Amino acid sequence: MSTAIATPQTHLTYMTMSAPERDPNASAWGWHLALNLYACNLDLITSAKVIEDYVIRLCDLIKMRRFGDPMIVNFGDDPRVAGYSLVQLIETSNICGHFANESQAVYLDIFSCKKFDPQIATDFSMTKFEARSSKGVFIARE
Repeated sequence: MSTAIATPQTHLTYMTMSAPERDPNASAWGWHLALNLYACNLDLITSAKVIEDYVIRLCDLIKMRRFGDPMIVNFGDDPRVAGYSLVQLIETSNICGHFANESQAVYLDIFSCKKFDPQIATDFSMTKFEARSSKGVFIARE
């Protein structure tokens, strides 16, 4: 008997959020990845230690300098949204996330004035939390 192993599915959309009357040849002011991970491993997304290790390693991978320790807090009276939230300041902005226990989903935002590779961040995030699929938007902000 063979067992099929589902390959994680990811979909990233790339877009530019243009500023009014901005020089079209100017480079972006910052980059923002809004990433949703679905069907994650519940044991992983409910562990403060795993989340802390994740954000430290993510910062190393995308070459972001952390500013202080991450804030990781577990809260929520409504079961639909209960879970850990993460805030990590970085020299060029921040990384935030919410880990929803009931739906086994993770909602991440990485915003930086320093450009980073969204595919590296997506692949690492999916692997770390054993997500079955993801969907994200990578926005160049002017």
